[in-house]
Amino acid sequence: MTKKNTAVGYDWTDVRKELFTPEEIAESNLRVALISEFIKDRQELGITQKKLEELSGVKQPIIARMETGATSPQLDTILKVTRTTRKNPESCSTRRKNHLKQKEPQDFFS
Repeated sequence: MTKKNTAVGYDWTDVRKELFTPEEIAESNLRVALISEFIKDRQELGITQKKLEELSGVKQPIIARMETGATSPQLDTILKVTRTTRKNPESCSTRRKNHLKQKEPQDFFS
């Protein structure tokens, strides 16, 4: 149960529901999930943002802004980067490789 803060108003969940449609919330959640996954993958692959730029075609400053949350990129930009890190799982740890093989794309968003 959410409690109202009478000094300020509603909590973020209530405000978000009032400001955004369910579709906008779902799109935002998808962006966050995809960006989180590619950050994790990039780090486990041990590649720099600059190397990711070379592999994906997305400029390093854009990758940096995506990773810090300083921008709200288009989904196609996120997918370019995500596809790149998913194509190179051979560099991941064995545990991570097995985890990636077992998951279907829709499993990352549940």
